[in-house]
Amino acid sequence: MAINKIHDEFHTLDMNAGWETPPGYPTGIKQKILSGALDEAGRGGSRTRLLKFDPGVYTTAPFVHEYWEEVFLVSGDLTVGNDAQGNGGESFKPYTYACRPPGAVHGPFKSEKGCLLLEIHYFDPA
Repeated sequence: MAINKIHDEFHTLDMNAGWETPPGYPTGIKQKILSGALDEAGRGGSRTRLLKFDPGVYTTAPFVHEYWEEVFLVSGDLTVGNDAQGNGGESFKPYTYACRPPGAVHGPFKSEKGCLLLEIHYFDPA
């Protein structure tokens, strides 16, 4: 499957509109798709998105998926590895980065003061 992104020059993003809670995520975590689309069932495509956590929001279980994921913490704080009650884990500050291959177990996640992440998701070319 080809890369499914269009040529899109610099433009100002409307940071107040176009946010939605991804399926399976708790209220208070929202995404804004910037480019592309990911077809998890068909194991193809790619997407670039912003993901934001409201203050105090956390997930309760680790994530695992079959695509590559690159994550850059733009602003705020992100804790990785908390328990199901939101306790514990390792806290990270802005300008930290992760690159995860398919099948890598990661999370759960929380943010004390809220955060903004830039994420790129893609499948290996067939």
